[in-house]
Amino acid sequence: MSGKRVTRLTPDQRREQLVGIGLEMLADRSLDELSTDEVARRAGISRGLLFHYFDSKRDFFRAVVRAACDRFMAATEPDPTLAPVPWMRSFIAGFVAYVMEHRQVYLALVRGAAGSHPAVTDILDETRETLARRVRDGQRRLGMPQAPRLELASRAWMAFAEEAVVNWPAGDGADHDELCAFVESSFVCLLGLLDRPAELAQR
Repeated sequence: MSGKRVTRLTPDQRREQLVGIGLEMLADRSLDELSTDEVARRAGISRGLLFHYFDSKRDFFRAVVRAACDRFMAATEPDPTLAPVPWMRSFIAGFVAYVMEHRQVYLALVRGAAGSHPAVTDILDETRETLARRVRDGQRRLGMPQAPRLELASRAWMAFAEEAVVNWPAGDGADHDELCAFVESSFVCLLGLLDRPAELAQR
């Protein structure tokens, strides 16, 4: 008989463990390919026991997506006491660092799950709206002119920033600063010039 003792986890610890395994697996597969059988195997429990902690596969998927989005939100939340420019740069740096470090998870959720998993659409929409509010907050903090299309512009900038970060060539550490500067320039250009210049309005 083995003398090895198995540590019993509390329900909350077990849920956290299972969600953590799900997040790790998203690093090399889509949400569609996330197998609860494999999650249970990696945790050393039966698939049936996994569903003791989650009502269904849908419930488990939602827990994994919620955890990923919560981490993303925490990484992109600047210190509210910062001055406007450091606040904006902190937000952008957090966004860039998170997506570059967790690129596959970000793609699996924000791009993959958004279109193929209605069960998690509300979580992803909520996350995008929180990001958009932070963009609008940054625009106001910098004293940029208000405009009726600010909400639309904030989402357009997010799409641009996402595309830039996801497709930025991987390289040495200096690339992070260069990418942050590139994304910052787009922030200032897009959100600082929402009203069409008068000379362009002339026909």
